[in-house]
Formats: sequence, structure tokens, C-alpha cells
Amino acid sequence: MVNFSLEGKVALVTGATYGIGMAIATAFSEAGAKIYFNGRNPEHITEALAEYKSKGIDAEGGVCDVTDEKKVNEYVSEIIAKEGHLDILVNNAGIIKRIPMTEMSVEDFRQVIDIDLTAAFIVSKAVVPHMIKEGHGKIINICSMMSELGRETVSAYAAAKGGLKMLTRNIASEYGEYNIQCNGIGPGYIATPQTAPLRERQPDGSRHPFDSFIVSKTPAGRWGTTDDLQGPAVFLASDASNFVNGHILYVDGGILAYIGKQPK
Repeated sequence: MVNFSLEGKVALVTGATYGIGMAIATAFSEAGAKIYFNGRNPEHITEALAEYKSKGIDAEGGVCDVTDEKKVNEYVSEIIAKEGHLDILVNNAGIIKRIPMTEMSVEDFRQVIDIDLTAAFIVSKAVVPHMIKEGHGKIINICSMMSELGRETVSAYAAAKGGLKMLTRNIASEYGEYNIQCNGIGPGYIATPQTAPLRERQPDGSRHPFDSFIVSKTPAGRWGTTDDLQGPAVFLASDASNFVNGHILYVDGGILAYIGKQPK
């Protein structure tokens, strides 16, 4: 029987104070896992803990900057000391800055790379030795369609997510022999607070131009929801995916497979 259960597993989902990270952490909890998450803002941690509690989820959150290797090592060590093991890591923390490349400062570019790519290296590096010792482990990196495609104003984000795709494949290549599976999820356009401005109705009641563009480019004919990512995440975290490694699972409603409609 295929085993999608996460019963008895311990999962760390970075940046799971809202949105995609919280949806994935919620799905893991419903599948039986104990949840840990981090954030940089103590207020956001408190708010997230209240949200998890309202859902009946026993989650624990800590203030930890995923770009700070020392803090990450300390936080991972605390989890392992308390639980005895850490079975699942989701590198979800990320930011995007929509700035034309020639107008983007090097500082802004580096910040996106640090949070979206370097942090995944730092946290993975912290958990892999423990997973090797335990003889198993699941790492899921939240990639993007920008791991495959370019678009105006997202040079840093696309560079980071393209790098994260290759980091995913390299972790799988280096540590697959230790029964560690590292895969990615590439969300399409997901309805979250971050994308809300792109879906606002115009004063005349019409759709935002970007909203219309995305719906027209998506065979499913809609934006994704955070719920759409829950099943794929549980699959990649469970024993059901034990022979899936180095794969990026695009949850995009078919955008990457679609050339688009012919203009009328």
C-alpha cells in the first residue's frame, strides 16, 4: 500500500508564517507530522502560532534569519535536541523584488539571492549531516516557473530560482546514496496576499491586465490556490516518493506546457 502518512515525522518549513509555507505546514500536520517553522519578525511568529492553534495544529515557531548560518545551525540543533530527529525540510522562505534589471541595485540583487538561494544552501547544509546519520531525509525546495522562464523585472528572482533548481538536483546527486531525496515544487501563479494587487478589479470592474494575462496563459483557466500545493508537498515528503529524486514538480495549471491561444 502506498504510504502518504507523515505520522511520527518532524518537519521544518522555513518562512511558514503565512501563504504557501503555512499551507504546506498545515498539510504536513494533517498527515501526522510535528511542525516547526521560522521567521524573522517576532510579531509574525506570534500571529502564525495563533493561526496554527486555531486550526488545531501543534506547531512551534522560532525567530531565525535563514541567511545567518550560525542562527540556522543553532535552531536546527534545538529542534533535533528536542525531538530526537528532523525528517523533512522545506526551503520555502523567499522574497521577490520587481525592478527592471538596469534600475536594480547590486544590494537588492544580492538580498534576493541571499534569501531565495543561499539560505536554502545554508539550511540544507545544516540538516543533511543529521539525515545521513538517520539514514533518511526529505528536502523540498520551493522553486518557481522562473526556474525555467524569464520575465521582465524579475532578474534576481529568476537567477535565484534557476540556481535553486540546480541546487536541488545537486543535493539529490550528492546525497541520494544516503536515502535522502531532494526535490522541488515549482508553483505557478498562486493567489496569496503577495499577488493580491495583481488580481484587484479595475475601477470599471474589469480584471487587472496581469490577471487577464495569467488566466489566458493557464490551461486550467484560473490562478492556483495554496491548497493546490498541499498534495504535491505531502507526496514529496512521504515514503510514496522514495524513488523520486532531483525532480522539480511544477504545480502551474499547465502554463509551462502551453504555448497560448492564437490571437483572434
